[in-house]
Amino acid sequence: MAAPNCTDAQFISAWKDHQSGQRVSKALGITVRGVMQRRRRIEARHNIVLPVYAPNNPIFNTYEVKHKARINIDLTDAVLPIAGDIHIWPGPLTLIQEAYIEMVKRLKPRFIILIGDVFDGARVSRHPRIGFLENRPTVKDELEAVDSYLTKLEEAAPKGATLIWCLGNHDQRFESYLAQSAPEMEGVGGFHLKDRFPKWTPCWSVVVNEDKPSHTIIKHRWHNGIHATYNNTIKSGVNFVTGHLHKLDARKWADARGHRYGVDTGLMAGVDDPQFINYREDNPADWTEGFAVISYKQGKLMRPEFVQKWDEHHVEFRGEILKI
Repeated sequence: MAAPNCTDAQFISAWKDHQSGQRVSKALGITVRGVMQRRRRIEARHNIVLPVYAPNNPIFNTYEVKHKARINIDLTDAVLPIAGDIHIWPGPLTLIQEAYIEMVKRLKPRFIILIGDVFDGARVSRHPRIGFLENRPTVKDELEAVDSYLTKLEEAAPKGATLIWCLGNHDQRFESYLAQSAPEMEGVGGFHLKDRFPKWTPCWSVVVNEDKPSHTIIKHRWHNGIHATYNNTIKSGVNFVTGHLHKLDARKWADARGHRYGVDTGLMAGVDDPQFINYREDNPADWTEGFAVISYKQGKLMRPEFVQKWDEHHVEFRGEILKI
């Protein structure tokens, strides 16, 4: 482990000077293993990248890391409307997509967090088209629809709000398809979702109040199946918020250290929208249209709340029926 008198700022300065685990080890009198562990923690804590010196690599010092692995935030009193599985296609917005914009206006959150599958990627999916039943939109049309929706969110957000996009498996389709189909184009502008939506910070996960009782991990997915939220919080030991399953649910777990929650943020697209109806072969789906709202008071996580579709024009939230 690093010496206690070595601050993060001193470590970062030493790394920039030496850019090597062995050289930083000698400079600071720390084991190489301790240096590399400290490097990873500092990268996660400060949302930075400490590159390794590699002069033979042509992209060294020129490649910009597009996706942060983790974003850490500390909250005392705050509300976070968390939306996942938006699966935007061209055309009118769904009731819940509109409701999320309305809730951003009402709740005025400092952080707006989307946890994946904003972009659907129907034409770059690994699933083949289902005969002639499907008329999938082009990637261009999808990107324009995503841009239109995110622009509305940006306009609804309070001034100075932080916009975060935790990537989902559908979002990955865009860059994965390009990387596999045209690897020679690496480094060319426009080949990353980040290039197209510069106001949004992409990452894999958001960690709230790390190492505190209200420690919460927010990301697109981890465990699958009907017990996913339950397994997420038991196996992580912290509050865990995910999407992917489309269920809109919260599972509480209590042990000797207190209680914590596993949360599923539901579905922002319509259950019977064309993105899913043929894929599901019109079978019933245990999905719910809505999104989660989690709140912190005095640094503690309150019981998760949900905005859920009531009918074609209304949602339910905090015991009220709201017209959208």
